[in-house]
Amino acid sequence: MEKFRDLKYSRPEKGPLVKEFKAHLKRFKEAKTFDEANGAMLAWEKMMDKVQTQAVIASVRNTMNMKDEFYDGEKKFYNSTMPKLMPLMKKTTKAMLTSPFRPQFEEKYGRHMFKSMEVQEKLMSIGIILPSIKENKLGTEYSKTAAGCSVEFMGEKCNFYGLLRHMQSTDRAERKAAFTEWAKLYEGVAPKLEEQYGKLVKTRVKIAKRLGFDSYIDYIYKARGRYDYGPKEAAAFREAVRKYITPLCEKMFREQAERIGVDKLHWYDEGLVFPEGNANPVGTPEELTEKARQMYEELSPETGEFFNFMVEHELFDFVTRENKHLGGYCTSLAEYKAPFIFSNFNGTSADIDVLTHEAGHAFEYYYASRKLPLSSLVHSTSEINEIHSMSMEHFAYPYMERFFPGKSDKYRYAHFTDAVKTIPYLVSVDEFQHRVFENPESTPADWRRFWKEIERKYMPWRSYDGNEFLESGGFWMQKQHVFLYPFYYIDYALAQLGAFSLYRKNVEGGDAWGSYLRLCSIGGKYGYFETLGKAGIPVPLDESVVRETADFCAKQAEALKAKIK
Repeated sequence: MEKFRDLKYSRPEKGPLVKEFKAHLKRFKEAKTFDEANGAMLAWEKMMDKVQTQAVIASVRNTMNMKDEFYDGEKKFYNSTMPKLMPLMKKTTKAMLTSPFRPQFEEKYGRHMFKSMEVQEKLMSIGIILPSIKENKLGTEYSKTAAGCSVEFMGEKCNFYGLLRHMQSTDRAERKAAFTEWAKLYEGVAPKLEEQYGKLVKTRVKIAKRLGFDSYIDYIYKARGRYDYGPKEAAAFREAVRKYITPLCEKMFREQAERIGVDKLHWYDEGLVFPEGNANPVGTPEELTEKARQMYEELSPETGEFFNFMVEHELFDFVTRENKHLGGYCTSLAEYKAPFIFSNFNGTSADIDVLTHEAGHAFEYYYASRKLPLSSLVHSTSEINEIHSMSMEHFAYPYMERFFPGKSDKYRYAHFTDAVKTIPYLVSVDEFQHRVFENPESTPADWRRFWKEIERKYMPWRSYDGNEFLESGGFWMQKQHVFLYPFYYIDYALAQLGAFSLYRKNVEGGDAWGSYLRLCSIGGKYGYFETLGKAGIPVPLDESVVRETADFCAKQAEALKAKIK
């Protein structure tokens, strides 16, 4: 494999692609033996790996520069073309489900794959091609709107992420000034974001209705592979978080306010954990990457091999630039069995979180793709996938001195408590989306009201220091998942409890790394509950698990705090 920047990109031609697709399908249907049918299926999978790899190359290069006209055009091509392949994909799925060799396929690849196929077959329809294209287009428009926001602040041009860095300053006036500019940026584009979200809501409801679902919520739970639980269980989990984790967070924030010397902790204070300043990493992006390489070599043979592969092929982009897409993600190039990490370094501890969190995703893909026979089996549902990433953050704790010389204990305490304090926000975003789609005719004013009510419920400490836009409920629109990845957010909360379970096992001397490797090797071969069981992780939907996790977190936070000099 070449370095990512040297990979040749070639848009797949729709005509030849459809022709090859049909040829593999014909071969599959005419197969006389399981080996023949399996060979046809593997050929189709290989073809799709190539197509998806080209689509990912185009998408990554598009996010590297949202104003690159060529890759912007390629992104539009995939957004409009891929949904049009749905009828063919439906035929292929149906052929697999009705194959006389299905028992052999289930034995070889697992029954869960076929359960997923049965659901996906119901979710594919000619009737949703146009609204699916529209949904993709609206998502791209949102990304451009968010990526195009910037302001001059303290002599530099800052996007949202750049301003967040200033909100960790030890100077409260600087934090407030950065917060004010941050809020102004969102307030300035709020009408556009609200318009885009309103169109997304209507489009998503239309997709669900055309597929015969009573609501988008019913549809999206199936689409996200949530076969083991539903909205009722999610609501019970959110209530358990409110009951056990929100009080712990209130205590942590009270201590933080006292520690940094403020009477009232406002949102722009929440990012400052220590009065003398947070632990920030030492080194350039290149130096931090080299330190990460050394860390992963020491952590295990598996992670060492993985990260050296990443470095050798330059499978990451960490530097913040103008017109670069916000946020961070991990994706994969199936044809090469290669992950890719994208982020925006800003000089804070969040940069190291990327080198552990997104690297956790990347490691799982690298590890599982070399053990599992099909690309479609490598990834699980997001509730599992996020355990891979969040657990890696905790496994990296012993190596933090090289990134934060003299301040590693501060980093560990801040990171751990932040992981706890984020959970109420995660479930808030989930409840917000439920409220919106339970009331699909709701207006932007309703959305702000929903958010304000939900904040009071799960985050009673939250204060925006009188900022009218945010106090009225405007904070919801800063979360890109609401726009781009609907109902993908409670997954982080469920996964964080899974990661805490592994971390607890590690703290108490258990074989946490062995459990983690088992989890990664499973990929998406089994369902949510079964996967957790095989990895020895308790199901976090159980209220007792939330309560016990909160107790562990309270004790561990005190233990980490005691080490700070």
